[in-house]
Amino acid sequence: MPREETTRTTTPTTERTPAPTAGSRPVPEPEPHGARASGATTRAWTTRLLVVGLVLTALNLRPAITSLGALLEEVRQGLGMSGSVAGLLTSVPPLCFAVFGVMAPRLARRFGPAAVVCSGMVAIAAGLAIRPYVGSTAAFLAASALALMGIAVSNVLMPVIVKRWFPDRVGTMTGLYSMALALGTSAAAAVTVPLTGALGGNWRSGLSVWALLAAAAVLPWLPLVRDRGAWSATRTQARAESAPGEPPRAREEQAPTLRIARSRTAWALAVFFGLQATAAYITMGWMAQIFRDAGVPAGKAGLLLAVTMAMGVPLAFVIPRLATRLPHQGPIVLVLGVCGLAGYAGLYLAPATGSWAWALLLGVANCAFPLALTMVGMRARTGPGIAQLSAFAQSTGYLISIPGPLLVGVLYQSSGGWGLPIALMAGLMVPQMVVGYLAGRGRTVEDEAAR
Repeated sequence: MPREETTRTTTPTTERTPAPTAGSRPVPEPEPHGARASGATTRAWTTRLLVVGLVLTALNLRPAITSLGALLEEVRQGLGMSGSVAGLLTSVPPLCFAVFGVMAPRLARRFGPAAVVCSGMVAIAAGLAIRPYVGSTAAFLAASALALMGIAVSNVLMPVIVKRWFPDRVGTMTGLYSMALALGTSAAAAVTVPLTGALGGNWRSGLSVWALLAAAAVLPWLPLVRDRGAWSATRTQARAESAPGEPPRAREEQAPTLRIARSRTAWALAVFFGLQATAAYITMGWMAQIFRDAGVPAGKAGLLLAVTMAMGVPLAFVIPRLATRLPHQGPIVLVLGVCGLAGYAGLYLAPATGSWAWALLLGVANCAFPLALTMVGMRARTGPGIAQLSAFAQSTGYLISIPGPLLVGVLYQSSGGWGLPIALMAGLMVPQMVVGYLAGRGRTVEDEAAR
């Protein structure tokens, strides 16, 4: 063997590590194998808890509204509520979503998104448990507002949590909780009345039982709230790139507040969100009545509405996954809009004859909601940016949606038919398609706000 090769093979393996020079980064000590395994196990359980928490939270984001709609007549009689006040109840949810949703980013920065969502589930459970047993309309509205406040902050923070913990699965996770949200919406509308009958016919029991589902949604978030303290203490020592399942980089947490109103994409997304919410609330509040006035039996009209709501269950999972694979989400917006226009045309021309087709088409059109949530996660790069965009788009959007159901009712009463209201619904679908197409372009609010 040559001499120099011998020298190489006999070099000691315990060489001293050179001292770090000024400005250099010290080499981290290798982690023991047991520590790596423990960390992987912890991350796996955290991911499972997050998935369960997202699904249970999404299931609770609409039963407070649709369960009340199913028993509204009984609630009116039980509380001596006037017809005008009962009509205003249809506008209370978007108003609360707009007012309380603005608070979500600030609360998330201070306490963490998991803590805020956990508190939101507590508020929903408390509001739903209290409101059936109060003795006045004012107290009923106050308890409803407590539940809606929890829904509002959770609405805003769902895209934030998905982007934070599942950055490489935004479409899949958005589709999962959107599907759960649609399932909770349709289930509460379909099950509340028979459930009330099974509980002895007492509307108070039929409404309060949904508090149990909200209480169950609190449990998965409790360990995440507890772990958040350790994360806050160490986030300044975060690695340059986070491991899968871990919180993002510390510099993302310290991102500056954006002037979100400077972004044209943020405004387009907010208006798109508001117009699709308008269509959804009009559909939930009036579609069954349109069918009944056309001669469709009440039972079938309720079933048609349930079919429209149930369409969101499978499509809410498919559409976000498709949207994240496209560089421009505008084509999906246009397809949904065309389905909506076709459904409204059918309601105007032959509401009873093609009722099933119109219900299916409008169910497809209502899937603009999960698409809007997906675009919120795609139009910002950072967690704080998504929180601001989500709060801005949802709060502004829900404010835009408040007059829609009321205006449809006014037009229906003044004209004595459904021609003008349906024309209004179809007319609103056109700007929804335009702003949705603009919101679907591959831009980020950070870039636009910086300009």
